Amino acid sequence: MARKFFVGGDWKHNESAKVVKKIVSTLNEAEVPSHDVVEVVVGPPFISLTLVKRLLRSDFHVAARNCWVGEKAPLSPEMLVKMDIPWVILGETKRRAALKETNERVGDKVANALSQGLKVIACVGETLQQRESGSTMSVLAAQTKAIAEKITNWDNVVLAYV
Repeated sequence: MARKFFVGGDWKHNESAKVVKKIVSTLNEAEVPSHDVVEVVVGPPFISLTLVKRLLRSDFHVAARNCWVGEKAPLSPEMLVKMDIPWVILGETKRRAALKETNERVGDKVANALSQGLKVIACVGETLQQRESGSTMSVLAAQTKAIAEKITNWDNVVLAYV
């Protein structure tokens, strides 16, 4: 099974097309082992998804940085499939805090994305306050358990500690 390599966090939501093209150009020049050893997944902001998808070399993949559950979702797994975006990143700590996403909600989103044929980078992580209080392990366990209660097959899931 291929090891995954994820490039995500430093993208800004307001990057100009020129800056995005430069980032993708740099990524495209990277020397990486073959796809059977390493799978590279790039997670740009939504506004840059199609540009990055178009410019990124074919052996690298693109991930959306969130999706929702439900027909009227602003960005559903079905939309990502139609856009030919094979990966989605779910449960980032900052997003959990900003949107007040529960562990159970993230578990539902992971299960829904998988059911629609997406691969998932499921994020687990604690806030600074949780780390300083010594509750990191219990927070991570609860986050992982909520996902494990919703899925049985982990073949298309990568856990990322972020």
